[in-house]
Amino acid sequence: MLGDQILTELSTQIKEVGSEAELAALWHKYLGREGIIKAQVKALAQLPLEEKREQGPLWQRIQEEAQALFDTRAAELKKASEEATWQAEAQSLGLVPVKLGHLHPITQTIRKLNELFISLGYSIMEEREIETDEFCFQRLNVPLDHPARDMQDTFYLEEPNILLRTQTSSVEARVLANYAPPLKVVCPGRVYRNETVNKSNHFIFHHYQGVVVMPKISLSDLFGTFTALFQAIYGPEVKIRFRNKYYPEVEPGVGPDMQCFNCGGKGCSVCKGVGWIEMGGAGLIHPKVLTMAGLDPREWHGFAFGLGLDRWAMASYNITDIRTLLGGNLGYKPYHHENII
Repeated sequence: MLGDQILTELSTQIKEVGSEAELAALWHKYLGREGIIKAQVKALAQLPLEEKREQGPLWQRIQEEAQALFDTRAAELKKASEEATWQAEAQSLGLVPVKLGHLHPITQTIRKLNELFISLGYSIMEEREIETDEFCFQRLNVPLDHPARDMQDTFYLEEPNILLRTQTSSVEARVLANYAPPLKVVCPGRVYRNETVNKSNHFIFHHYQGVVVMPKISLSDLFGTFTALFQAIYGPEVKIRFRNKYYPEVEPGVGPDMQCFNCGGKGCSVCKGVGWIEMGGAGLIHPKVLTMAGLDPREWHGFAFGLGLDRWAMASYNITDIRTLLGGNLGYKPYHHENII
């Protein structure tokens, strides 16, 4: 169509405009009284009524899209002009321009994951970091003698009931207790465990929890979700695998692994020589967990997953030491600053 051809030509020319004066001249060329597009609109008056009804809306669209191109370019030129003025004023005063910052890799990763899961129909939720034994352990089918309750693993504020959450599964427990299914929820946040700090472990780290409860859910739904997730974040060529794992709150349990981003599967210090990095834990929600939430496991089914968010950020930005994420060295920039603020 002639109108689309004109838009294509305009789009090419408008990118080459370097000043507001040039932009104004180009606007008159296309949208002024005698402009190319205006001439086509005026010519509609000479057409038969049926053709006018058909062509009118099409040329109205062309005008609107053309004006949108001009508005966008005008905003870009204005911003560039303001920045140039600011830089000139700063130099004239002998000031050193302030370096702009960037979002933390964890924040960038959370935003990417949130965007993906929102597109899949999930809600985003945050919850408390100081938790009770009931929601951190009991409602997740973790018995009293489970080693995760040991003080060597858990930071207790008031033993034995008040603690720093060890996992964002505690948010899952609260979601199941307070919201009626069907539901699809993800929840990012900090968690705490008494870990020895090294390149791949820290006592403060981040989880990204997901929980889905529907009348019918199977492992194929979980595997499909993970496959879409890995490919969206790391590309269609990413290599992943699922291993049988034990987690008290799910049955059966699986562990999604990704081939090590640092060594390509050959084995290194980041993946502890195995060539694969465990990126989280998942499985079908245990019937006992559903029952404790007041749900009938014969009527409702679900899956849950918890991602090691720090490892997802490290893989995304090629960071090989988890301590970097909580360190104070602002000069360490091994990743591309996608989000300038």
